Amino acid sequence: MSSLIDFFNHEPTEKGGLSHKNNIIKRNILAYMAKNGESTLADLTKELKISVPTITKLVQELVDEGIVIDLGKVETPGGRRPNVYGLAHTTIYFAGVNVGRDRMDYVITDLHNNVIYEKTDENFELTDRTNCLQTIIKNIENFLANCEIERQKIIGLGLCIVGRVNTHQGRSYKYFTSTEESLKELIESRIGIHVIVENDTRARCFAEYTQSKARDEHNVLYLHLGLGVAIGIVIDGKLYYGKNGFAGEFGHIPFFNNEKICFCGKKGCLETEVSGLAIEQKMGELVRSGANTILRTRYENNEQIHIDDIIQAALSDDNLSIELLEEAGEKVGKAVAFLINIFNPETVIIGGNLAAAGDYLLLPIKASTNKYSLSLVYKDTKFRLSKLSSSAPALGVAMLMRNHIIGF
Repeated sequence: MSSLIDFFNHEPTEKGGLSHKNNIIKRNILAYMAKNGESTLADLTKELKISVPTITKLVQELVDEGIVIDLGKVETPGGRRPNVYGLAHTTIYFAGVNVGRDRMDYVITDLHNNVIYEKTDENFELTDRTNCLQTIIKNIENFLANCEIERQKIIGLGLCIVGRVNTHQGRSYKYFTSTEESLKELIESRIGIHVIVENDTRARCFAEYTQSKARDEHNVLYLHLGLGVAIGIVIDGKLYYGKNGFAGEFGHIPFFNNEKICFCGKKGCLETEVSGLAIEQKMGELVRSGANTILRTRYENNEQIHIDDIIQAALSDDNLSIELLEEAGEKVGKAVAFLINIFNPETVIIGGNLAAAGDYLLLPIKASTNKYSLSLVYKDTKFRLSKLSSSAPALGVAMLMRNHIIGF
């Protein structure tokens, strides 16, 4: 192989020939090691159903290329001690970038999904304009140039962004739609490495599921409660996309008989009552009508009351803030009851800005879900708050890039 990038990103010209078949076997070897850890030649021969001479030859090539390392002999009850092999975590790396509404997060991960480098840029505002796209690409170029990892070792970049995304096409359907080129194509042409584009909630869902799952978890719902409302879905251990990648638009279920117009243009969506933006609007209306709250000073000083301010006020025992969060939790829980009746997941993970409210949100969600779901389904469903930081989408899309590259 002339380089690692050649191995991972380019198909051999001899389609269907020996080189092509060996390349596929090598990817399967890497995928097996990524999933199962250190392996012997006998393990690989048995699981991949490939002859011993072929496995031996291809594993040695991977060792020579620096992708796999020979860890020496492993102890056995008797007979010859076989060599054990594992992935070389310092050979290739993956970049993950999250483009949020008011920040960009960046991570570099290795073959073992360890975070090697991370950075956050809060001096950013996402708009659907050409100059914003150029800023995103420039920020990515600067990140790759200054991340302390040799550029040639970074063989793929995953980017996630808010809004609807078709991952197969690499296209955002909310931002930068005025050009025929997809977001994936635009970024690839500038940075020169393989790119995938993903929805931010789905990327975070994958990070939450992968980093904190229990052994018996294969069906998980990730509920993101931020300025909007969305879900990520894991079925049989894999992300669920739907036909075009638009699965998970939970916030746009017409759940309420109200006249509030949602950002999607329709009325009565779940988001109109329980999102961070909806809670902010309710707080503003109540303060203007004279309701008592420790946030009144911010209102009187013409300062914007953000959802994070409301959460902090609740944690400081502000009754009005607590009531608003509990009301949102109760309404969300009723909607979650529909989800768990349909999907019967092992776990529901709750993340986003509102997760910082802790039990003020979690307890009413659980109580309401219990009230409106089937008891047999509810008692088998665990609930937990997100354990990851706000950079989790960048981590998740880097891990998805890794799996995409090695064919796992």
